[in-house]
Amino acid sequence: MNMHTTTGVQAPAPPKSLKDTGLSIVMMRDILLKTIFRKNLEHVSDMAVAICLSLPLTQQLVEIAREQKLIEAQGTLHAGSGSEMAFQLSDAGKSRALDALSQSEYYGALPVPLAMYKEQVKKQSVRNIQITREKLLGNMGHLILPDNLLNDLGPAVSSGRSILLYGPPGNGKSAISNGIRDALGDMIYIPQCIEYAGQVVTLYDPIVHTPIEDVETQTTSLRRTDNRYDKRYLMCERPTVMTGGELMLNMLDLNYNATSRTYQASLQLKSTGGVFIVDDLGRQEEPPQALINRWIVPMEAEYDILALQSGEKFEVPFDTLVIFSTNFHPNEMFDGAALRRIFFKIKIDGPTQEEFLKVFAMVAKKKKIPLNEEALIHLLKVRYPTIDNVYANYHANFLIDQMIAVCEYEGIPNQMTPELIDRAWANMYVKDEEIKH
Repeated sequence: MNMHTTTGVQAPAPPKSLKDTGLSIVMMRDILLKTIFRKNLEHVSDMAVAICLSLPLTQQLVEIAREQKLIEAQGTLHAGSGSEMAFQLSDAGKSRALDALSQSEYYGALPVPLAMYKEQVKKQSVRNIQITREKLLGNMGHLILPDNLLNDLGPAVSSGRSILLYGPPGNGKSAISNGIRDALGDMIYIPQCIEYAGQVVTLYDPIVHTPIEDVETQTTSLRRTDNRYDKRYLMCERPTVMTGGELMLNMLDLNYNATSRTYQASLQLKSTGGVFIVDDLGRQEEPPQALINRWIVPMEAEYDILALQSGEKFEVPFDTLVIFSTNFHPNEMFDGAALRRIFFKIKIDGPTQEEFLKVFAMVAKKKKIPLNEEALIHLLKVRYPTIDNVYANYHANFLIDQMIAVCEYEGIPNQMTPELIDRAWANMYVKDEEIKH
């Protein structure tokens, strides 16, 4: 089974000629020289793997550099090299490599031109995904969700438009965001880096992207340079960027490293084809309105505008499902114009007493702790009135885990009593008191 055909996403075709890469010969040659220099390579098969190009095309590139007297054959086939000819950089090749490194430290996988990447993004757009109720349920089955919530979430996710989840803390907004991400479930192709105006921007990020090992690429080096799709791309799960209070506006711009003279893609760009979750909106240093304003154009126009060091601006695709989640009421944070532009606004509320009891009983059964009527009455009649009878979805798990921890420590069978409820409750809500310093 070829895994890459099961994704349903059309793979980027491998370049059949050097021209098909979309890059200039000079750029490819310089990246080859820098890669040979930095990685100390001497065999064409290793070079092909390092720059992510097929063996025949890498061979052509080596020949071009040889004609320009930048690479020379080492002459002898020494022991341990198999039947492969060994090459090295000539003195002119070394000085060309150093010169190229002083302009940009980037070496390794050849980049994909931005225009070509845009075409691939269209083929694997997050807006092409149709999510069924079963798919959502499958990925959120462990959460206790009211029916109408799934009715609201389904169309929101399938539309690939922005979603705002709001409501009191502890009711699973983050878990729902993760469930949405898991429900996307297919594979897409991510270039290791992209090229625009001769500049290389690194896109692949191991924190955001999870490559799917292609069964057939793990075997021999012959197989590794096989030609089923363009090896400048990695086959990955749809990406997820999850940010919270640490999100700053400059993370949504290109990150330029002045020492290595290289660019890192913005967080937005890394999330292309997947989900960008802004958790805890309102806890960032930047005001929520400013954050939303930064997203308004990309969300509506489906492209984002980034700037190079030179000040030159260019358009990149914006193909991301943005999920904002907040404990504040939307009207406290945004003006009407911003709210209109967030397509779906879904309130995630705490459970009613009846729903809470249902969840509590379910969790107790799962964790093998018998229900006790006296303890439950104590919880509902004595404890909850102290917090105005506001129930949250995380309470059942929290209280039950606390009681189990005490039972294990005391060496008694799992049980609930009013006293154990009080001990668990004390850890859930810290008493307001002044600490004497």
